[in-house]
Amino acid sequence: MIFEGTTVLVLGLARSGAAAANLLANNGAKVVINDHKEESELDARAIKEASLPGVEIILGEHPRDLFKRWSFDYVVKSPGILPSHPLIQKARELGIAVLSEVEVAYQLTKGQIIGITGTNGKTTTTSLVKEILDLHYPEVYMAGNIGTPLCKVAAEASSEAFIVAELSSFQLDDIVSFRPIIAVILNITPDHLDYHGSMENYKNAKLNILRNQKEKDYSVLNLDDPLVASAAAWAKGILFPFALSGVESKGCGVEKDTIVIRNGSEVFELCSPAELKICGLHNLENALAAAAATYAAGVPPEKIAAGLRQFSAVAHRLEFIATIKGVKFYNDSKATNPVSAEKALQAIKGRKVLIAGGKEKGSDFKGLAKKFPSELSNLVLLGEAADKIAAAAEAAGFSSWEKVESIPMAVERAFQLARPGETVLLSPACASWDMFNSYEERGDLFKKCVNELKERLENEKGSFS
Repeated sequence: MIFEGTTVLVLGLARSGAAAANLLANNGAKVVINDHKEESELDARAIKEASLPGVEIILGEHPRDLFKRWSFDYVVKSPGILPSHPLIQKARELGIAVLSEVEVAYQLTKGQIIGITGTNGKTTTTSLVKEILDLHYPEVYMAGNIGTPLCKVAAEASSEAFIVAELSSFQLDDIVSFRPIIAVILNITPDHLDYHGSMENYKNAKLNILRNQKEKDYSVLNLDDPLVASAAAWAKGILFPFALSGVESKGCGVEKDTIVIRNGSEVFELCSPAELKICGLHNLENALAAAAATYAAGVPPEKIAAGLRQFSAVAHRLEFIATIKGVKFYNDSKATNPVSAEKALQAIKGRKVLIAGGKEKGSDFKGLAKKFPSELSNLVLLGEAADKIAAAAEAAGFSSWEKVESIPMAVERAFQLARPGETVLLSPACASWDMFNSYEERGDLFKKCVNELKERLENEKGSFS
């Protein structure tokens, strides 16, 4: 696509919308940004980034005559805007192409994209792939759903660069030509059904990552996940899968307590799962995916092994915060669906006090609640989904739950309930949008409250661990 001389409507002035508008304007497009929020409700940095010659910003409403005032060639939709939004529907009626921000970035970058998607584990795997690539290549970027918009790095990347992109179903839903040279699918379980409308639509959005691949590209698929494994039949790229149980001829797996890469007759031993600093079977799967992806990108096995050994947990993903009077605190605010929270419960051994709740996304909490009797001593709930999770807990025979109004209250109450040797785990199983702007904001407040609690008790009674 050539954007020079076109007129583009960017819907949503958050980080990705601002980055898309900036990149489009710098490539000769006339850009109109529209957000229903007032200026006071938006990030001042995003407004400043988008305030360029050739960019018009309309805030506080969606004008009814928007499509009459301008003849748009494209509409760029921010990830959080529903497909049913009236302006999106109007654009489709008029035959205007609706694009995601990652599509714009793909069209305007020279970099080689490694795309990583899945319901859970995207952030950890993306960060791990970046760390391993950094050991071998001089120019590596990390962007996408992980925080930095893809459009932000698109113009900087040279043809020799790798861009490791965490990709959500929202971002993949509106791609046209977007093509990663290496596509990774970690898992597909129910999530964002309020957005996509059905599990089939959600699955298809995830599988879009494979849609435009060519025969020399790589498809890194989880053979232990039935929905992901089923995509192997029509993947156009070279299949280089991963599985905890091992792989037959090509890919990455675990054999005799060793992570190995197989490439036909070649077998490369990397390290033992026990050498990883990230805990849980789900993180072992993430490590296998990262090893497979970076091997496909040309990283030597010895550097992959070094990267696996040195990588620590990312912020907000099973992040250890402190031990207070024998009680450990972990921040897993990135767990925004029940399956992710369930994996966190399995990863941390021993009895736990779980802090959960937030904005649910059409999720079913029954599977998670079945783990409560065996994993939890107590459950602290907050947010819009508190009652729904409580009902699932009661149905599973677990009644040791309480509701609170805020994260500070949750930290205090969870600590009161926890016994020495237990863990207080924030793993909400829900999005943060009912109370926070992001899961990062939620996790940061949790960490602040835990550290303040530790400092207060140390001041009262002296040091302890």
